[in-house]
Amino acid sequence: LLQSERPAAMTSIPDLIRKKRDGGELSDGEIRTFVGAVSGGTIQEAQTGTSSSTLLRPRLDDVCVRQVPMISGRGLAHTGGTLDKLESIPGFNIHQSAAQIRDILGSVGFCIVGQTETLVPADRVLYALRDVTSTVDSLPLITGSIISKKGAESLSALVLDVKFGRAALYKDLEGAKELAQQLVTTGNGLGIRTGAVLSRMDAVIGRCVGNSLEVIESLEALKGNGPDDLMELVTTQGGMLLLMTGLASDLSEGKKKISDAVIGGVALSKFQAMMAAQGVANETARSLCSAKTDYFKVLRKSKHEMELKAPADGVVADVDGLVLAEVLHKLGAGRSKAGEPVNHSVGAELLVSLGQKIKKGASWLRLHYDVLAPTSDQINRLQNALTVNDDTQTQHKHALVAELLLPH
Repeated sequence: LLQSERPAAMTSIPDLIRKKRDGGELSDGEIRTFVGAVSGGTIQEAQTGTSSSTLLRPRLDDVCVRQVPMISGRGLAHTGGTLDKLESIPGFNIHQSAAQIRDILGSVGFCIVGQTETLVPADRVLYALRDVTSTVDSLPLITGSIISKKGAESLSALVLDVKFGRAALYKDLEGAKELAQQLVTTGNGLGIRTGAVLSRMDAVIGRCVGNSLEVIESLEALKGNGPDDLMELVTTQGGMLLLMTGLASDLSEGKKKISDAVIGGVALSKFQAMMAAQGVANETARSLCSAKTDYFKVLRKSKHEMELKAPADGVVADVDGLVLAEVLHKLGAGRSKAGEPVNHSVGAELLVSLGQKIKKGASWLRLHYDVLAPTSDQINRLQNALTVNDDTQTQHKHALVAELLLPH
């Protein structure tokens, strides 16, 4: 082996962390030593925590691109995780070997899986520890986590959705853009044609929050019944990918191709095939994708529901998405410690949309709760998340997509 390829046997893990912290460049051997220590469990968690590195929304662009693998993660803090949502579907197996991933890509065209002992192994450990070491919002850790998975997928092109706003990790466009630019620069530096969509996340995107409920909304979107804001985001992301790969002459054409794939049912049939390929029983997959189905015959339903009422007549001006996410997290939809289970049935449905007129006493939110009942304080927080203005006030509605960053 060349000197740079030999394991750094004589270098301690703290030395490697210190070297990287101080701006040094690790050799290939030192990187192998660190990855081996993290994935093998020989490194202390305190050392790991100081080093480096949703929606379930079906990838509608998959129907227009030959093969699209996705290595995803679980929920962190109040944010949801794609894998948690997918696992609310009985039988869905996010653990696939490299050979199985290749088979699924060959037969279906896309798959969504998690990290394994051999597939980005260090990130699997670091990702779980970010939540408990208060480093969820660390820019270099986010960049390393995302791009390591994308690099392992051997992608030729990549579009990233970077969110900002009250319910996102980055509260303003400036912070999110800094992350997006670092992701785009890093991805392109690895030879992946990388772009980013900067999108707002102040209120709820779509109408549902929670694992099972978001799966239902995603399936409805694939059946052509998706909320306008959700469909605008998905068609923009997919259209941008088609533009970057030369399958569309401009963004408008790309968005239309994505929309046509949904309307024509191709996207839904692809998602059904992916579910079956990843362990879901054929009858279950068919039932979920049928035009008329009772989703809760398949997906877990919460034991209790509660509807919150509007406090006054007027127009819905705002719904604080962060408050909804934090309350649902406490009710079991998320996890407080790495490795904890989540309750797939817990969630909330928005019964109104921004700009909609509402009468005092009308239901605006349906809360799905299970083992843990909401406290009076949590109910008050949810009620205060709704802002209703009178009809005379001007309503300012911002587009969901704020900016696009194309490859350098």
